[in-house]
Parts: sequence; structure tokens; C-alpha cells
Amino acid sequence: MKPLRLSLEALSYYLTTFAVGAAGAVLVFVQRHPARWAVLALVVAFGVASVVGFAPLVTASRGRTRLLLGVETALIVTLLLLAPEMNFFIIWFYMMSVYAILALPRREAFAWILGFALVSLVLLIAHEGVVGGLVTALIYASGFAFFAIFAHLTQQAQQARAESERLLAELQAAHRQLQDYAARVEELAAAEERNRLAREMHDTLGHRLTVSAVQLEAAERLIPTQPARAAAMVATVREQVRAALADLRRTVAALRQPLESDLPLEHAVRRLAAEFQQATGIAVHIAWPDDPPPFSPAHRLTLYRAVQEGLTNIHKHAAAAQAWVTLEADGAHLTLSIRDDGRGPQPGAGGFGLRGLQERAAHLGGQARFGPAPEGGSLLEMTLPQKG
Repeated sequence: MKPLRLSLEALSYYLTTFAVGAAGAVLVFVQRHPARWAVLALVVAFGVASVVGFAPLVTASRGRTRLLLGVETALIVTLLLLAPEMNFFIIWFYMMSVYAILALPRREAFAWILGFALVSLVLLIAHEGVVGGLVTALIYASGFAFFAIFAHLTQQAQQARAESERLLAELQAAHRQLQDYAARVEELAAAEERNRLAREMHDTLGHRLTVSAVQLEAAERLIPTQPARAAAMVATVREQVRAALADLRRTVAALRQPLESDLPLEHAVRRLAAEFQQATGIAVHIAWPDDPPPFSPAHRLTLYRAVQEGLTNIHKHAAAAQAWVTLEADGAHLTLSIRDDGRGPQPGAGGFGLRGLQERAAHLGGQARFGPAPEGGSLLEMTLPQKG
């Protein structure tokens, strides 16, 4: 079963059927042909077969297609036997050729067309003789060739259109799946970040505050009997609270505000480094090109996040006193490096944050690497194709 479009093909089929049938009916009555009523009946029968057989064939079975072509062939042969001088009824074979190409497998369709041509040749030779029949048949043969090629090209165009529609549907479905996947990845990333922050707060601030609360309770009980010891415990609690506040400032420094859209990247990085240095006491040195290239929004945000993640890892893992942030541009690539003078890469350094940077870099056609620096310490390096 093969789909058949009832558009231009159907219109051509009906118009040709009507024109040829009307011409034949008019001629047999004008010429007072002895078989005029039989010819008229056959013309009407052919028209009915065309309407009844062709119109519903949006999804026609091959068996029904073969039956229709066989009935119409028999009607045309009968017409030419009754009125052989009206050989223009052969034109109906042209439209049947188009229909065969559209509704049947290619080899079978061309077999039907060859059959139409042979039937036409036999009838023409029977009426006009060998020479006349061959000459007339040659003229009609060109018509068979033209309509067969036209129908074949039409079928190929329809198949190509159907394939394009199928591919478009698949592409749209894949795009929707990709959007869903991106949304889920974003949700997972947000959840992972929340979990990381929760662990960070629990391991630092939560621990110090818990110890402080226990010592305050003990100091409260000792005030009446051992005020000096209670005062010493309160002093210890005060130091714990100060340390907790320092941890809180460092955590807030790791959650700096995102890069403002109207702030140049260099200024944003320098402000980020200044805030980091103030919160952690780690000196940060910035090396930036004198004439930096223009950055796309995606490049600006990715580079900024790389600096942010690199400084955070230095504070958490490196035990460093200094850090260096360097951006280089060679006309084709941007290379950002964040280096420290600490103890080098430690287990657990990078982790989720590094994977996020690698994904960001890969999305822009670049890459991110983390490992030991040649000068000692650790090195986070990101390379991106340079874009405006």
C-alpha cells in the first residue's frame, strides 16, 4: 500500500478524462457513427471508473489499483475496436501511466506502461496497416515516454518531500528531548550545588557554632563557682565565633554575584580577586592583555566562572599564599590560567566545579584542564576559540 496525493495528478487525470471523452462523444454524434450509443456508454463507463476508482485512492491497495487499470484498459480497447478512427482515446493511456507510476512499484508500473504501448501499437496497426500504424504509434510512443518520465520524477519529488518531513519531525523531536535533557541537567546541577554548599556550611560554620554552644552552656554553669574558668571559656567561644564569621565570609566570597552584563570582564575579574583577597588573605596577581579582544557573552561568563572556581579551589585545597590569574590571546585562542604557590593538586580538588567548567568549555569548542603547575602548586587552565 502506497500513499497517493490527490492534487495536481488528480486534476490532470480528471481534466484529460473529460476532454478526451467529451471530444469522442461529440464526434460520434456529429458523424452519426453507427456505434455512437455504445461509444457514449463506454465513455461514461470510463469516466465513472475514473471517479470511483481514482478519487478514493489516497491509500489505495495494489489489488484495487490493478483492477482499475485492467477495467480501464478493457474499456479503451473496446472503444478503439468500435471506433478505430478515434485513436485519440489512446491519450487515456497516458494518464493511466501516471497513475501506475504513482500507485505501483516501479517495475510493475513500467510493465503496465509497456503493456499500454503494445496494446496501442496492435490496435493502430490493425486499423491503419503496418506502415501507418507504426508511424502513428511512434508519435504516441513519445507521449508514453514523456508521461512516464514525468510521473517518475513526480514520485521521486513526493518521496523526497515525505523524507524531508520525516527528518524534520525527527529533528523537532530530538530538539525537544535535548531541551528536556538540558533542563534536567540544570536542575541536577543546581541540586548538586545546594548539596555542596550545605556540606560546606555543616563542616565549617555548623561545627564551630556547635562547639561554641556547648562551651557557653558549660561556662554558664561555672559562673557562680569558678568565674575565672568561665571567663576563659567565654574567651574561647569568642574566638570560635570570630573563626565562624571568617568561614562565613569565605563562603559568601565563593558565592559572589554573577558577572554584570555591562561590566568589562577585566574589571569584573579584578573586583572578584580583590574581594577574594580581602576574605581569605591570599594575594591575587592579575595579568591581562593590554588590548584584549572583544568577548561574546558566553565567553565572558565562562571565563569569569573559571576564575571564580579556580580561586575557590585555591582557598579550599591549596594552602597557598599567592595566586596568579593570567589571560593570553594569540588571535585564534584565549588561554586563561589560574595558578597558586600551594601544595599542588589534592584529592577532591576540582570535582563537580571542574566538570562544570569542562562542560562550559566544550560547549564553546574549547577545553579545561587541572593539574600541577610547572613552577609548583596547582594550575587550572582553560583554552577557548577566540570569538567576537
